[in-house]
Amino acid sequence: MTTIVPGSASQSLAAALARELDATLAVPTFDRFPDGETLAAVPQFDDDSAIVVAATVSNDAHIELLQLADAVCEAGATTVTVVIPYMGYARQDRAFNDGQPVSARAVAAAIDTAADRVVLVNPHEPSIASFFSTPVETVDAAAHLAEPLPDALTDPLFLSPDAGAIELAETVRDSYGQGETDYFEKDRDYDTGAVDISPSDATVEGRDVVLVDDIIATGSTMSEAIAVLRDRGAAGVYVTCVHPMLANNALAKLSAAGISAVYGTDTIERSVSEISAAPAIAAVLRS
Repeated sequence: MTTIVPGSASQSLAAALARELDATLAVPTFDRFPDGETLAAVPQFDDDSAIVVAATVSNDAHIELLQLADAVCEAGATTVTVVIPYMGYARQDRAFNDGQPVSARAVAAAIDTAADRVVLVNPHEPSIASFFSTPVETVDAAAHLAEPLPDALTDPLFLSPDAGAIELAETVRDSYGQGETDYFEKDRDYDTGAVDISPSDATVEGRDVVLVDDIIATGSTMSEAIAVLRDRGAAGVYVTCVHPMLANNALAKLSAAGISAVYGTDTIERSVSEISAAPAIAAVLRS
């Protein structure tokens, strides 16, 4: 048997994964000392195999992951799989200026000390898998992003944020079963700093448009795109993403711009997490 061990930010996903795998779900404890140090423990763990499921959405969550993996090893686990639904610092995959760290590499090195196997879900930069010395497998949850969309979208158009992410839009379109795909082009006026955002080819008037992205962080670029689509007569604008970070006032920005609905998975557990990545993760873990 295998025991699923959830981080504090991944409790719903871990429970769904336990159901998918017919595995035991551990109940960790999470404490904080007066000096600010955290203590994540698994007091009733008693198994040979553990799957730690922990989205590293904060610095504390990174420490929790390391503590949970070490705790199950201390309790006798001989194999530890670490599932990282959302990996923080993944966008810091290189040193952008002199003297800066490659933070994704540093984080991967820490996780290596505790894991026999690592599973990542749609990392923002796929190349970060190379930073691990532990075997890494990548889960693609994009095919599930079409699940909550309305059944009868009008002449749907699936848009990615740029040409490099068009495959993500194509995956969601294929899962939905109909529609066209396109991507946004961004033209910057370097005299004024203004950025013009528009679909590269497709017309949007009278159509339902689905914006597809791997992560929505601040929502600034996405809200600008929604406003452009509304100005051009889109019938409805829907957003679906793998990682709904939605930091600070991101959801308000999207709503104010005229969004019809926003959907995300439970890799980051938010109010819009209507899609579970558990089936896709379970499929990889069984392989």
